[in-house]
Amino acid sequence: MECDPKSPAVELTPAAAALLRRLRADHGPLMFHQSGGCCDGSAPMCYPAGEFRTGNADVLLADLAVEGMPGSVPFWMSRSQYEVWSHTRLIVDVVEGRGSGFSLEAPEGVRFLIRSRLVDG
Repeated sequence: MECDPKSPAVELTPAAAALLRRLRADHGPLMFHQSGGCCDGSAPMCYPAGEFRTGNADVLLADLAVEGMPGSVPFWMSRSQYEVWSHTRLIVDVVEGRGSGFSLEAPEGVRFLIRSRLVDG
């Protein structure tokens, strides 16, 4: 599935990029899926690439390049949630504290978090 050219931008904070480099070293290629409210609220969940099955109900928002890391990290979101977030810039950040989902960073004592900013349509 191609990235939606009208999608909101997705970016990484330096802390999120650093954590992704560590996770990539331990787990290989990665992917994100923006949770729609299950488990950890509306948190971005990080999985080994391909472990979370995506389909027609999902939108590929971005392929995130991480400096110093091979390949990219696809960032997926459910199509229904995308309708709600379509006018925001999504910023993937990291905060201390363990989330309650199945995301790869949980054992690190941190969790990914989305910060957002409205953008002009």
